Amino acid sequence: MTVGVTRTDAVIEGLADARERTLELVDPLSDADVEAQHSPLMSPLAWDLAHIAAYEDLWLVHRFARRELLHEDLAATYDAFETPRTVRGDIELLGRQQAEAYLEEVRARTLEVIAERGTGDGELFELVIRHEHQHRETMLQTLQLARIPGFAPPLPPEPRAPGGHTGLEAIEVPAGPCLVGAGPEGYAYDNERPRHRVDVPAFRIGRTPITNATWLSFTEGGGYERRTLWSDEAWSWKEQYDITHPLHWTDGGHEWRMGRSEPIDPDKPVIHVSWFEADAFARAHDARLPTEFEWEKAATWDQGTGTVRPPSSQHANLDQRAFGPHPAGAHPDGASPCGAFGMLGDAWEWTTSDFRGYPGFRAHPYREYSEVFFGPDYKVLRGASWATARRVASPHFRNWDLPQRRQIFSGVRLAWDA
Repeated sequence: MTVGVTRTDAVIEGLADARERTLELVDPLSDADVEAQHSPLMSPLAWDLAHIAAYEDLWLVHRFARRELLHEDLAATYDAFETPRTVRGDIELLGRQQAEAYLEEVRARTLEVIAERGTGDGELFELVIRHEHQHRETMLQTLQLARIPGFAPPLPPEPRAPGGHTGLEAIEVPAGPCLVGAGPEGYAYDNERPRHRVDVPAFRIGRTPITNATWLSFTEGGGYERRTLWSDEAWSWKEQYDITHPLHWTDGGHEWRMGRSEPIDPDKPVIHVSWFEADAFARAHDARLPTEFEWEKAATWDQGTGTVRPPSSQHANLDQRAFGPHPAGAHPDGASPCGAFGMLGDAWEWTTSDFRGYPGFRAHPYREYSEVFFGPDYKVLRGASWATARRVASPHFRNWDLPQRRQIFSGVRLAWDA
């Protein structure tokens, strides 16, 4: 926190920044684009807007300040578990203008609560700020799937990179203990705690994520036709949906980047691949996906000092401005202690690990954030993407999804036994 800035000031600034970014994202869109369900995998953007409002009202006005909900009649509609994505396009929802008015009304109530009661320890306010940032990444997934004509945000200049990275270059990580998970200080989600010691055998990990050029070689070399690379479940999925290349690639050597089609850049990390594809790709290269403990050790553990030293989020492609990955190796100042590049930003990276609680896990502040997803159905992703807010990105953060999902900004980093 900046010297002279109170916790309350910082909370108000954080709330305002998240809201400004959300409204900025939908501002260029028509009402019809905001209200349509562009994919059965995703919500109408208008649902996301109203959900953000309902979540803030629930946690900051109702549960923190003990006031009545602003719209109790809308609570079930905008509860992610009461109203799953599969039905959100079929029920009556608030329109774009109504949803934005809901956001404004709730924010006025929140500011009244802060003026009257302060922010307490700030934890619930941080939960709500990060929730909005995370939902904006979800909204960006929707916009990527929608391919709305004319929606092509201006792109900032990209940093230069040396080129030549393939993702197949490996770094040795020696055997030994490391600390995994978030420490007691600062904010973290329940599934990131408690921090605990893990003994990890020696392994090798990719210096960078797998690049488009390397994945193109896999595609052109028949990787999607080689039955021996794919598990039974993965092959059935691939055949059912005629999967022949990463989502958003076209047969003409282009890929969709939000509202525009552009040539596939060979030096950028591949993105929008499922766990099924990542696993098959790894097998094709006599490799595997890292466990999430291997991934976190490579990202954070300083072998020389025996301490956690996470890579800098200031030297990473984060914060939703680039609208796509940067070339692999473009942020050398953000290298991890072992020398791996891009372990924060650009693309979420699949691991081989099922999503489960750490030893001593305690659900907080509600079971539905993490615990209901524990088990073999969901695979863990690490590292954050270009669409992840810097405030949320952390090498301890654990994302998760089904192995067939490709709408997330997901890529691949390989691992090998030592």
